[in-house]
Amino acid sequence: MTSRRTLLRAALLGVPAATLLPVDDGDHVPALVIGSGYGGAVTALRLTRAGIATVVVEMGMAWNTAGPDGRIFCDMLNPDRRSYWLRTRTDQPVGYFLGIDANKPIGRYTGVLDAERFAGIRVYQGRGVGGGSLVNGGIAVLPRRDYFAEILPSVDVTAMYDTYFPRATAALGVNAIDTAWFETADCYRYARVSRDQARASGFATTFLGNVYDFDYMKQEQAGTVTRSALGSEVIYGNNHGKRSLDKTYLAAAAATGRLSITAQHMVTAVAPASLGGYAVTMNQLDTTGATIAVKTVRADRVFFAAGSVGTSKLLVAMRAQGRLPDLPGAVGQGWGNNGNVMVARAQHLWNTTGALQSGMPAMGIDNWADPAGPVFAEIAPFPAGAELWISLYLAITKNPNRAGFAYDSSTGTVGLTWQTAQNQPAVTAAKRVFDKINKAQLTVYRSDLFGGDKVWGDDFTYHPLGGCVLGQATDDYGRLPGYPGLYVMDGSLIPGSTGVNPFVTITALAERNIEKVIATDVG
Repeated sequence: MTSRRTLLRAALLGVPAATLLPVDDGDHVPALVIGSGYGGAVTALRLTRAGIATVVVEMGMAWNTAGPDGRIFCDMLNPDRRSYWLRTRTDQPVGYFLGIDANKPIGRYTGVLDAERFAGIRVYQGRGVGGGSLVNGGIAVLPRRDYFAEILPSVDVTAMYDTYFPRATAALGVNAIDTAWFETADCYRYARVSRDQARASGFATTFLGNVYDFDYMKQEQAGTVTRSALGSEVIYGNNHGKRSLDKTYLAAAAATGRLSITAQHMVTAVAPASLGGYAVTMNQLDTTGATIAVKTVRADRVFFAAGSVGTSKLLVAMRAQGRLPDLPGAVGQGWGNNGNVMVARAQHLWNTTGALQSGMPAMGIDNWADPAGPVFAEIAPFPAGAELWISLYLAITKNPNRAGFAYDSSTGTVGLTWQTAQNQPAVTAAKRVFDKINKAQLTVYRSDLFGGDKVWGDDFTYHPLGGCVLGQATDDYGRLPGYPGLYVMDGSLIPGSTGVNPFVTITALAERNIEKVIATDVG
């Protein structure tokens, strides 16, 4: 298990520059990992610890160089080209204010957040070394034990909760907020207001673990360190305080001396190689997104960890193009949005939510036991730097609807069949909670934040899951049938829902799977 000393050192230092070594055309590597998010980072650490030289290929940048303003990442109030992946205008989840488009023009750049648009949904994904850990709110929670058993019935629940979840939370650097400090901290007034109103309306609330360093946040509140979570830094990256994967798993893997990370390379093809193993073709990108080189590397083993969307799209394309023609029909299926829907309530003028708000959520409303519509809702910040009397929530619901990825031969692209109307069960479940709160508190919904007269943010997700479901598209440990040496290790293994923020589950499942693969497949 990762030692505490190693984790603390990693959290301070991050991935060393010497690890960022691009592969060359024609290279032969023992193990190649596509993607550096949660599944990829776990895979990289465990392979390198097992003595296996490993290359991680990441399409995003290595976020380790400060811009002209002295910061690596920009904040939410002043987005610039660093904010979005190859866009000329921001595409914020809360994109309107008073019904007016609040997005801003930016320069086209390989920025840290991708808002990938499909026909019926936007999917937010991290782009950079560390994947989604760079852009999420850091909420680290375990799914309910009975629900985990429901969504992944072939997985040993006892082993997950006794071994792999603890291993994951330790390696991720999860910590808990000082609850006494929380009760008086100005930056969490918004959370206390929502908590008190939820409780008064008959709903339970719970504190949430986080990978953000709450001791650092205390110093932010006291004004003794540079503000990050309290400086409107969330979805475009955090400059301080956050234990993202580049500072935990990937840094620990780099410390073995067996890890190489190839950034700004997008894998476009994987196929059996004539000399054995697999030929992996990739485009090297510049910061405008242009291809400046095409390379092919031979890998003995390939681990797909490009996220639910990235892995599913790549494998669906490889099957359709005849490169991996024997992949099962279940590849590309079982995708869901974790029941995500966002909503906001307007507070009374005398009930302020605070101008200073921490971007790292610390509380949630737990109504999952409601059989008519289970809901777990994080109490989200609205870090606008001014008092706006807004309570914002990201609800996670038990939406049974699923979608699939499909290859379009006329364009050579992969689409997603999800339609916005499929999110109606999520809206209906969330309404059961927030209608009741509004009635009890004599408050109303905000209808100006997600479009013109639109109450529900039902057309985007932070939590893409599924597409290569464990035990259907793969065997019970992520192996792709018919292709020895190909594995899936990310959120695409989870069938569309976890009932909570999913990254700890993705991490723990990857820990379980890679342990088995190393023990049985890797000589």
